[in-house]
Parts: sequence; C-alpha cells; structure tokens
Amino acid sequence: MPGLFVTGTDTDVGKTAVAAAIARQLVAEGRRVGVYKPVASGVTTMASDAGRLWEAAGRPLTVEQVCPQAFAAPLSPPRAARAEGRGVDEALLRAGVEPWHAASDIVIVEGAGGLFSPAGDRSLNIDLARDLALPLVIVDAARLGAIGRSLMAVAAARVTGLPVVAVVLSHTHPLGGAEDDPASDARIAADSSVDLAARLGGVPVGSLHHAAERITPALDWFTLATTAGRRA
Repeated sequence: MPGLFVTGTDTDVGKTAVAAAIARQLVAEGRRVGVYKPVASGVTTMASDAGRLWEAAGRPLTVEQVCPQAFAAPLSPPRAARAEGRGVDEALLRAGVEPWHAASDIVIVEGAGGLFSPAGDRSLNIDLARDLALPLVIVDAARLGAIGRSLMAVAAARVTGLPVVAVVLSHTHPLGGAEDDPASDARIAADSSVDLAARLGGVPVGSLHHAAERITPALDWFTLATTAGRRA
C-alpha cells in the first residue's frame, strides 16, 4: 500500500502539523487516508497528536487505532512505558498499521521523535520505517541550523537504504522580522528552503507556515509515495 513515514530531525520540530497537512490535502483530493502513530509519549489526552491526525484524515476508524500505544510521561516511549510499569509492544508497533490497509488508499505514519529516536526497547524509528517499507518525509523546524540538520537526516536515511521523498520546514511559531533582514527568522526560513532545494537535487522542499493547513508549494504526495522506489 502507498504510504509515507513522517519523521523529524528531533523532537518538537512540527512533525504532527506536517503529517496532518499531508493527510488533509490527500482527503481534499478524494483519497481515503489512514493515519498511524505507532507509539507516543507525553500523552495526557487523546486530543493530542493522534487526535489531530484523526481529525485531519476525516475521522477514519477510531482515534485509538491511530495510536494504539500511548504513555503519559514526557520521556522516550520505552522509558515512559516503564514509568507506568508497562512496556512497548514491539510487535504491535508494526502490526498496528494493518487495520488501516483495508480502510485506506494511502497511510501516513508519524514517528516518535527523530529518525534515530527509540520507539521501543529494540526498535528505532528508522527500523519501523524500514519494516513498514515506507519512504520518508523529513521535517525540521524552520530556524537557524535547518540546513545542516536536514542534510544530516537525509544522508543518514540514504546510507540505510531508505528513500527520502520530501523535506518540509515547519514554522513552529510565528516568524518575525523583515525578509530584507538576513538575520531575521523569516529570512532565515526562506533562505534555508532555497539552499536545501539546491543541495538536495530532485528532492522537493516544502514549507508549512505557522497555523497553516497546507504545505507550500503544493506537492503530489500520492505520486511521491507510489514512486518512492525510484528515489532511493
């Protein structure tokens, strides 16, 4: 099944906002969209990341099936699970996507943390992406350092054999300053997108502005997902 694995350069870089924007666009194009977050921590209510993804996809299946493993402590998932006297179910990390296959034309999977962050005691997010056979959308916050962080993540993914179909810079807060000021947040974000596009060749670079519902420029996410093998 076509799908995308949305991962980040770190925590709190805007992955959920980007994954929700991708889902929202695909729904508007008439696709049945599945959304899956294998595990999450720092969760105190289902109106969190899983709820945002579920709403963006039009409320398919149930919100519990979006994220079947959620833990309250704001720690890595395996440590958050141990704080509750529990453990991350490694098999469920992978099997939890299966209900979405019959109900969807494409599945958007959002990892927990960065590409090499632990999802379980034995699995990193990159392991899940590989086992689910999904290409990557790499997300970073649109701030100083985005070029280096994003290029490192793309290089690491390629070394491990995973195709990267897009990089998205997320404006996690309103960007101030004038665009004619080279040191302003707004100018750094704009210049970072241009520089990344020049260095990544055929990999498209998008931006998600603060509180926006769509990524610009608009990308054909379904085609990117279905032709990912050519971009490895």
